[in-house]
Amino acid sequence: MRVGPSPDYRIDWVYKRKGLPIKVVRVMEGWRLIEDIDGTQGWVVARLLTPDRGAIVIGEGVAAMRAEPNDAAQLKWNLEPGVVGVLGNCTDGWCRLNVDGRDGWVKAERLWGDGEP
Repeated sequence: MRVGPSPDYRIDWVYKRKGLPIKVVRVMEGWRLIEDIDGTQGWVVARLLTPDRGAIVIGEGVAAMRAEPNDAAQLKWNLEPGVVGVLGNCTDGWCRLNVDGRDGWVKAERLWGDGEP
């Protein structure tokens, strides 16, 4: 992540974990001003970003991943805070999440990245 939209600007941060969700704040000539879960903003060249939407589990304790989008549905897995996955559709306060091929529904309030891209 750079402090400005050009390779001439200094590098401010290097992300090493693949798939971390970010929010695109601004688009400018092949560059994206992004914001991460901590609120840090900076510029990344667009070709380094994937179009897949990601989400990260937030909050205290484990988050239930269920077979259907409701509290009574079968529990598939418990996800620790910090788990990252590919975000699917969100409906009625639940979001579909795929974590390394494990797919299910998680309450939207337990995910960062489920808002507008």
